Amino acid sequence: MHVPLTPEEEARFAKLASAAGKRPEQWAHDILAGVAVAEDEAFRAAVQLGIDQADRGELIDEADMDARVGRMLRS
Repeated sequence: MHVPLTPEEEARFAKLASAAGKRPEQWAHDILAGVAVAEDEAFRAAVQLGIDQADRGELIDEADMDARVGRMLRS
């Protein structure tokens, strides 16, 4: 994969990688892998929260859900 950077961005990126004691390519890999793991963990935690709530009977009816989704889409 290639991610185009401006010369300024590339210089800042190289400086940050150097400060971390890594080559820019390795630093980018570490960052992207960390973000992917964090997002996956957050998603799984949110799904588990919903499952736990459903197991406890904490559900909402369809009309309430439609209203919530409608508000989310309007914001």
